[in-house]
Amino acid sequence: MTGGRGTTGLIVGAGIVSAFQVGKAPLALDAVRADLELSLAVAGWLLSAFAIVGAVAGMAIGLAAGRAGMRRLAVGGLLLQALGSAIGGGAGGAPLLLASRAVEGLGFLAVIVAAPALLAAITPAPRAGPVFALWSTFMPVGMTIILVAAPLLPVLGWRGLWLANAALLAGYALVVALRTKGLSLPPPAEHIGEDARDTLSRRGPWLLAGLFTVFCTAFFAAFGFLPTILGERLAVSPPAASLLTALAILASADGNLFCGRLIARGWSGRGLLVIGFAAMAVCGIGIFTPSMPAAGAYVSCLMFSAISGLIPVVLFDAAPHHAPRPDRAAASMGLLMQGNNLGLLVGPAAAGLLAGSLGWPSLAALVAVVALAGIALAAMLPPRRADVSAAAKPSAAPS
Repeated sequence: MTGGRGTTGLIVGAGIVSAFQVGKAPLALDAVRADLELSLAVAGWLLSAFAIVGAVAGMAIGLAAGRAGMRRLAVGGLLLQALGSAIGGGAGGAPLLLASRAVEGLGFLAVIVAAPALLAAITPAPRAGPVFALWSTFMPVGMTIILVAAPLLPVLGWRGLWLANAALLAGYALVVALRTKGLSLPPPAEHIGEDARDTLSRRGPWLLAGLFTVFCTAFFAAFGFLPTILGERLAVSPPAASLLTALAILASADGNLFCGRLIARGWSGRGLLVIGFAAMAVCGIGIFTPSMPAAGAYVSCLMFSAISGLIPVVLFDAAPHHAPRPDRAAASMGLLMQGNNLGLLVGPAAAGLLAGSLGWPSLAALVAVVALAGIALAAMLPPRRADVSAAAKPSAAPS
């Protein structure tokens, strides 16, 4: 059977509960540091573990999805995250906790590579845009939910939070395994080396990965320190700054869903990328310019998040069309997520370096330059396979 709306929602839900695992670390960081007496350097590794795993192993996980099957990898990824979270909840020191985060990171990567490839395999072409728009909301929705759940932390403790997530992930993996059992999916790849060569020999997958790197670099350069910036600009408490940050991140989901409707109406993906990157450049100036009133800076944050939300939807929607074959999209998705995680590593690091040397206003220039690079890459993107097919059709001769 093909996937209906219930199956689509179930797969998107796998992304959302996986996003909880990204958000729980910054949420509980102070409690973890106090309990395990972690240095700031070790805490930094705790926060960046997922991005490091993704930046290194994205393509490999995509190939594993092609070989083992997308459904198995999605379920296995949820179980791997459950195992890592359970181990982390019982960790008595930094080495075991960091190892558990690496295990969680592998599981997270497996889900976010397998799930969109699974959606691509079960979704009819006319519904692909809206479906990938819904998928693209997994991170802002998941991060917002876990941030809003902050009042539970004093009740559960950070270990209780880890163990609760382990139980949630294990239960969700069981539901996904049972509910997706009858799906009609492409057979596993027999020659993953050939898939890798075919994917890496094409310009499209590389450009899509580069675009995701650029997007995440600009986004996390702006939003990585947003609670601190909002606390200073708006003169609000840390909890209030965290809530305002969560609302700004959630605005990205609105952009995701709106982009799905635009794609369904035939809007050009390249044009939507240009709009998204241009908005990042302009709104970045509004966020970081000291002369901008505080309310205007926060409105710039909301617009930055919402309009840039067009970009990941276009990239997820385009990845299967730039794969060697539509049924071999997992390797392209893996390369795409490798670019995503590379940007997640580069963005905050570059922003911290610049802000520490030149102050917050320097980030406006960083975001603008990176966004302009995104526009340049978008202009280089080759036509999608469907567009090529349409262009190749001979026009009807006049009768």
